[in-house]
Amino acid sequence: MELLIPIDLKNLADPIRYGDRIFLTGSCFTEHIGNALSELKFRVLQNPHGILFGADSVCRSLNACVHKKKYTPSDLFYLNECWNSWDHHSRYSSTDLSLALKTMNEKIDESHEFLAEADWLIITLGSSFTYKLTPGADLASLHAGDSVANCHRAPQSWFSKQMMATGDIIRVLNNSLDDLKKFNPSLKFIFTISPVRHIRDGVVENNRSKARLISSVQDLVENRGDSFYFPSYELLIDVLRDYRFYDIDLVHPNYAATEFVFEKFMEYGIDPSAASLMKEVKKLVTARKHRAFQPNTASHQKFLESHLEKARQLQEEHPFLDLSKEIDHFSRSIL
Repeated sequence: MELLIPIDLKNLADPIRYGDRIFLTGSCFTEHIGNALSELKFRVLQNPHGILFGADSVCRSLNACVHKKKYTPSDLFYLNECWNSWDHHSRYSSTDLSLALKTMNEKIDESHEFLAEADWLIITLGSSFTYKLTPGADLASLHAGDSVANCHRAPQSWFSKQMMATGDIIRVLNNSLDDLKKFNPSLKFIFTISPVRHIRDGVVENNRSKARLISSVQDLVENRGDSFYFPSYELLIDVLRDYRFYDIDLVHPNYAATEFVFEKFMEYGIDPSAASLMKEVKKLVTARKHRAFQPNTASHQKFLESHLEKARQLQEEHPFLDLSKEIDHFSRSIL
């Protein structure tokens, strides 16, 4: 008896390999995938503007990275005792204007260099809704009618909320992907739709919003040879299909759900030949996080020495791995 609806995962014909550079952008679900890949020592850079939900915001972020946009004081506005950017998540806001600009521009520079040599771009879209500034807003360098990536708890009257048409989503994504291919011709794209439900938009409205994203991405995948789709949304909504896989807010996937989806992503997109190396890396990362009750015992010191030797060996055999954190931890912990 089937307890889960089977899903036909068409694995990537040319999968992701260790040593590939992977750029990720989009919703908070992007960071579940990105953090998990980073833990396994894949070369990852994610969300240079912070968490983003809409196609328009994601595309503006990618455009800024490709063209190395330089943020200036006129791009920021002061609200809630912080300097904020309409292009950025609040994690980039700061009480110090110079620090905010420094952080934003350094991340753009890093992202520009990374994207130039990236092999993969993973885009996770969360919502078709966009928020546009009204004439009464504190506009900074924007104009009334321009869309924003984050509302920064500004007054509701500063924004008008609209759902992007499917054709507009396809257009902005296509234009962005074409621009990226001119910048880095070898770049390939994986799209996924965030399974996080935006219930504040309304249940019906959330479903309409997700449907437009799914339809738009399918159009891109069918018409571009460089784009692929990973069904994270379908894995949670149609395969798991149970509130026990959600957090207490009944909106965000819990640990079990995100682990399930990530395992499926590994099957879908990672070269099977990397499996044995991933196991070795995971052992080292787990050992680094281990906190001994009696760190001075001979047995724990032997544990540290053996893992230090293994980390150095793996680092030498696989130069694309960055095991510096593990090597440093084991080295400092040995008496």
